[in-house]
Amino acid sequence: MARISIDPITRIEGHLRIDVEVDGGSVQNAWASCTMWRGIETILKGRDPREGWAYAQRFCGVCTTVHAMASVRAVEDALQLEIPANAQYIRNLILIAHALHDHIVHFYHLSALDWIDITTIPQANPARAASIADGVSNWPGNSHRELQAVQDKVKGLITSGQLGIFAHGYWGHPAMRLSPELNLILFAHCLQALEFQRKACQIVGILGGKTPHIQNLAVGGVMNAINLNSLATFNMDRLAMLQSLFQDLVPFVQQAYFVDACLLGASYPEWFHYGRGVANYLAVPDLPVDAKATKFDLPGGMIMNGNLDSLRVIENWHDQQIRGAVAEDVTHAWYVGPESGAFSPSEKAANALLTAS
Repeated sequence: MARISIDPITRIEGHLRIDVEVDGGSVQNAWASCTMWRGIETILKGRDPREGWAYAQRFCGVCTTVHAMASVRAVEDALQLEIPANAQYIRNLILIAHALHDHIVHFYHLSALDWIDITTIPQANPARAASIADGVSNWPGNSHRELQAVQDKVKGLITSGQLGIFAHGYWGHPAMRLSPELNLILFAHCLQALEFQRKACQIVGILGGKTPHIQNLAVGGVMNAINLNSLATFNMDRLAMLQSLFQDLVPFVQQAYFVDACLLGASYPEWFHYGRGVANYLAVPDLPVDAKATKFDLPGGMIMNGNLDSLRVIENWHDQQIRGAVAEDVTHAWYVGPESGAFSPSEKAANALLTAS
């Protein structure tokens, strides 16, 4: 039996170590370890709650805006504030643009090369690849000329021997089963995705002041000055720019990203079962479109044990069953207090205050 340690695990935000015991080519046991505590809680002690969101979003350099939004909403919830509709819309545009960016990056730039063998691309027939792609999508980036250019890039890279980020892939592994043509199509989309994730970042930057780590939130709304006739504020030109960026993003998501996700899912169906844990799913409604946050563009719901018949719709943020169920297990936490068990955030905060005093 051999023991293998992988430390750190890359292509994730944060740090993770995996240890596995392998016998006869099969994993017999595995352990994961990581440090989740980053000290933001300590940094926030004694600070004005109105500025908490600016620090909380620095939990991460990737999923930044959601931490900022959750933090500012927590204060607003405690104060029972209503948010002006225009502020809700600006927040929603930031959230959905950042979500688009995150999905594109995670799929194409963090995951896709686990399934795409770029070393087979020189053997692909670009004309046949273009014909295959044309049969499932109208994406203009699937042209013969585009795919030929990508194949030439890959050939030049392999010939140079300077593989850079591609140097240590599982190239040629029998588990990679896509044809050279499909590998060419998907890798072309990986390169194109760089431009479209940039467009999503532009939207966040225009509305949030910068990205990552937006600067425009405030308890009760946003700090974006709106005057459609002023050059110094959020005006018609900015609105038109945002609309243009979204109009560029939508076709890529619908005609390339969605199609590619379906293609990979159908090509590697056994991976849906590897490592599957508890199949309980929760989606809290988001993108509120009114001041009291009672109507949402994204619906919410809960599914237990992967059973679609168990679906329960969650209509708002005041669902008492959800609020009562939110807890954090502190068995392996760094917090001072009880040695084990699950506690609600308010219980954990109260315990921390008692300990500090």
